[in-house]
Amino acid sequence: MVNPAVAGRQYPPTPAYEVGREKIREFAEATGPHPASTDPEAARALGYPDVIAPPTFAVIIAQRCDAQLVRDPEAGIDFSRVVHGEQNFTHHRPIVAGDRLVAVLHVDSVRSAGGHSMVTTRSEIATESGEAVCTATSTIVVRGGE
Repeated sequence: MVNPAVAGRQYPPTPAYEVGREKIREFAEATGPHPASTDPEAARALGYPDVIAPPTFAVIIAQRCDAQLVRDPEAGIDFSRVVHGEQNFTHHRPIVAGDRLVAVLHVDSVRSAGGHSMVTTRSEIATESGEAVCTATSTIVVRGGE
């Protein structure tokens, strides 16, 4: 079981993730491209300085942030027993190629259900200068014993 004492914990900001145009294009092509995600001119025509990431691109930064909890020995999480339960994004502005993003992880809750642990985290994603970009909320299920 996951240590319930990690609920309420906040982890330090992650190292900056530099959002690349090619990473956005690859992600967009895998998830259903929009011209503003693959063509800089299309993005500029919409008022953006460069291509914009699909909304779910934020999962890349959020999962790097969540890894802090999974690797924390005090949490007691066996990654081989983790199943992704739910993911939500609240965007404050689009992610744009060239952004350098950091994220702060908050463990919002740890609860037991049917012999499993349910852990809800929140990653506050921002630019290095502190501009809010996205709030990513995730729930993982850590399966109990056999």
